[in-house]
Amino acid sequence: MRIANLDGTAVITSVGGGFRLAEADGGSFGGDPDDAVARIPEIEAWMARARPTLDPALSMGALESQLLRLGPPVTRPRQIFAIGLNYRSHADETGMQVPDHPMIFTKFPSALAGPGASVVLPADTVDWEVELVAVIGRGGRDIARSDALACVAGFCVGQDLSERTLQMANSPAQFSLAKSHAAFAPIGPWLTTLDELPDPLDLSIECRLGSETLQSARTSQMIFDVSYQISYLSAVCELYVGDLVFTGTPDGVGFGRTPPRYLAAGDVLISVIEGLGTLRTPCV
Repeated sequence: MRIANLDGTAVITSVGGGFRLAEADGGSFGGDPDDAVARIPEIEAWMARARPTLDPALSMGALESQLLRLGPPVTRPRQIFAIGLNYRSHADETGMQVPDHPMIFTKFPSALAGPGASVVLPADTVDWEVELVAVIGRGGRDIARSDALACVAGFCVGQDLSERTLQMANSPAQFSLAKSHAAFAPIGPWLTTLDELPDPLDLSIECRLGSETLQSARTSQMIFDVSYQISYLSAVCELYVGDLVFTGTPDGVGFGRTPPRYLAAGDVLISVIEGLGTLRTPCV
């Protein structure tokens, strides 16, 4: 199942078509995207019984052609976690030591944006970091690694945009603040449940600027996989339904290049993950 946020209401979408959840079920689920994420098992059971009619105008292809109407699939996360240096190649390009344990920081929820939102560059040192984003569907503490994927509602494509000057302005670095400007956390284009993916832990992940490929890897190259991250986080923090985990970025970021390279007005950043869809982020 794929849940999109179209004009602020939950839409279930697929290759063949989709439907507005509030209209199709007689109102028992409502149209709030966050509520839909929390009730995925109920929605799936209802869909199996009711077999709702699909509108081609709400297919994945149709929605991708109007990304500006799509908001983030989760709009009110209590917590947004992010994992630093989670691909060995990214640690190598930045000259930083590969961590022995997940390196955790946060992005503030006010940075959330939809899959087609523009970002106003606050400086000339804004960098890109395409990431797989895990959405928590069942929370708790001390979640065992073996149970962690069952606690994931689904995955989204994400961009962990970063303003490097602010990030490195102090020691230690200001990761959370520098990564939380307006629209610095676009996610989407929809939430995809893991049963839609042949292997949810091995997906191609790519970031492009026009036709130029900036980042290209597979999520199986993570140092700490999604299960480990969730178990590690929940050993300290209680996780809640709708929480987001930005799971790390591969090599190819601007900060790691010689000389460094950053985004400029007029750039359009394209972020793609296999089976999950595409973000399109114009820079102004």
